[in-house]
Amino acid sequence: MGTAYTGRFAPSPTGPLHAGSLVAALASWLDARAHQGRWLVRIEDIDTPRCVPGAAALILQQLAACGLVPDAPPLYQLQRSTKYQAALDQLIASDLAYPCACTRQDIEREIAARGQPRPRHGELVYPGTCRGGLQGRLARAWRFFAGSIEQNWPPAPMRRAQAAPDSIANQPLHWQDRRLGPQQQNVGEAVGDFVLKRADGLWAYQLAVVVDDGAQGITDVVRGEDLADNTARQILLQRALGLPLPRYLHTPLVLGVNGEKLSKQNGATPLDTSRPLQVLNEAGRVLGLPAGILAQTPADWLQQAVALWSRATKIDR
Repeated sequence: MGTAYTGRFAPSPTGPLHAGSLVAALASWLDARAHQGRWLVRIEDIDTPRCVPGAAALILQQLAACGLVPDAPPLYQLQRSTKYQAALDQLIASDLAYPCACTRQDIEREIAARGQPRPRHGELVYPGTCRGGLQGRLARAWRFFAGSIEQNWPPAPMRRAQAAPDSIANQPLHWQDRRLGPQQQNVGEAVGDFVLKRADGLWAYQLAVVVDDGAQGITDVVRGEDLADNTARQILLQRALGLPLPRYLHTPLVLGVNGEKLSKQNGATPLDTSRPLQVLNEAGRVLGLPAGILAQTPADWLQQAVALWSRATKIDR
């Protein structure tokens, strides 16, 4: 990309950091420092029903206790609604977004009527019901027309009027993950036309993260492997909005006792930052760093970890 490295850690303030979220924070910090870049923190607090009062401040305190201090004041998504509306307006003007009147039950009935597969990861694959118009119904949400952008670079917009209501892009989108290697996904088949603004009036994660990564000049997204499935949708939005495409690196996950991603729902406990060297060593092991880095302070530990990370990773510029 020819630009200086800027990375970010973007937690949702639904509670304190736990071991899994520290792994993502540490990986993004190490990658930024290893490439002489900036490291930012973004508080993704747009899903207000799930946010916990005081959690954002606690997360920043936990990060600081581990020596992870951002290079600029945190950005809060809740303060950026006008930016997301401007992006949605741009997509609407380009005929790349459209209103949707469907409830979940409507989508389930349509999927069943078409004999399509059941939801993936609990997510319904939207069948494009409202592409041709609302048919007198009231709009509930806004969706991105996933079949509107040619799936590989360069972008080639195709207006909704040119596509049949149930048409989807036939070619998968390809990208390279710095850890996982070559990736691909046909967004139309895997997800369908995805939501940009929800029926409850809240902004969808996909739109907000793309707008903010563009505004903050993020060149490298380093995050947990559970978020890799979002990448294709975000690339489509980046292209549709004329934003640069960052590089992606998805890190290993910390698993709970049930073998699933560690989370508050499956037993994750708040990170104990009274012993920062221990939690840093535990996070480093998940990331493949040598066990037992000898250090007296978090700053000493991080300095050694940056050198180790630099030798293990590189970016093709």
